Amino acid sequence: MDELVKLVAKKTGITEAQAKTAVELVVNFVKSKLPAPIAAQVDQLLEGGGSLGDVAEGLGGLFGKK
Repeated sequence: MDELVKLVAKKTGITEAQAKTAVELVVNFVKSKLPAPIAAQVDQLLEGGGSLGDVAEGLGGLFGKK
């Protein structure tokens, strides 16, 4: 998530502390709209332990596709 915070700070011209608050707010909002298993994969992705493919695969499973 640090990489995302730095990118937001750089692109918007706000401090890293402000960017971290913004990123956390958006991530928490998105996760609140997802089923728990997918939300956990988002956490894993932001911590550098997953991939977008893992998240996409999980979403596909929600719609009966694997």
